[in-house]
Amino acid sequence: MRMSKLPLIVAPMFLVSTPKMVIEAGKSGVIGSFPLLNARPIETCVEWLKEVKAELTDQPWAVNFIAHKKSNKRYTEDLELIREYQPPIVITSLGSPKEAIEVVHGYGGTVYSDVATVEHAKKAARSGVDGLILVCAGAGGHGGTLNPFAFIAAVKEFYDGKIVLSGSISTGKDIAAAQLMGADYAYMGTRFLVAKESHAPEAYKDMVLESTMEDVIYTDAFSGVHANLLKPSLRKQGIDPHELTSKGEVDLTHLVDVKAWRDLWSAGHGVTTVKEKKTTKEIINQLSEEYGKGVMQLVPNVKS
Repeated sequence: MRMSKLPLIVAPMFLVSTPKMVIEAGKSGVIGSFPLLNARPIETCVEWLKEVKAELTDQPWAVNFIAHKKSNKRYTEDLELIREYQPPIVITSLGSPKEAIEVVHGYGGTVYSDVATVEHAKKAARSGVDGLILVCAGAGGHGGTLNPFAFIAAVKEFYDGKIVLSGSISTGKDIAAAQLMGADYAYMGTRFLVAKESHAPEAYKDMVLESTMEDVIYTDAFSGVHANLLKPSLRKQGIDPHELTSKGEVDLTHLVDVKAWRDLWSAGHGVTTVKEKKTTKEIINQLSEEYGKGVMQLVPNVKS
């Protein structure tokens, strides 16, 4: 397969990533991805996989597979779709990646597992994954709490596979810095929320443009798992960010048709640097320019 233009994976974003984003990312020289559960019903997922596979014949792309059987009601069906359509990269979240590894390695693909603690990283490494996505502090969605410098150093003590760094990465210079820290790829989601091909509502995109990291709250109030959410999206639904309970105890039933993720929007700390709406291709071109300048600044006398 053709090498990527940038060491970048456009992160799979729940309810946001689309096949068009993945295709445009791939054609622009980076690795695009989408969560399989974004495509519902299962027939829609089949169409998405067919579309991406037909367009990206020589460029790697990825799908996100929820590997926790209890929380993924489509676990078996999604695994069979992976077996049939053979995405080059499968990113597993939650649960054990072992069954996915067996399927993906069977056709020569690669499995990355996202982890937020050293303990989880060790478990995933023992399972035989090809790469670890280190979800650090400030990442959009279910972000972690660990410092990226310390997390990379700790993981490299016991793991020699690919390292993907996630958390507050939103510029080309950030990508260069991630490499300098020892990562093979950067993982970027928030920057692409405002992409033309993104399925985020326009009001969500506008909120991202207007927000800074001070507008992000890290809370476990809605699902029992900590996530970074935009305070303005909570206020929009009549929820006071300063009065949140914890561990999934917020009752949304009194609110009319309000759901976490769909109506309570997420972003990482990198939201501060997102200034305008662009196409996926335009964003990647800008990142590439920033990356070249960042390499020259971070590592003098090294050509980008």
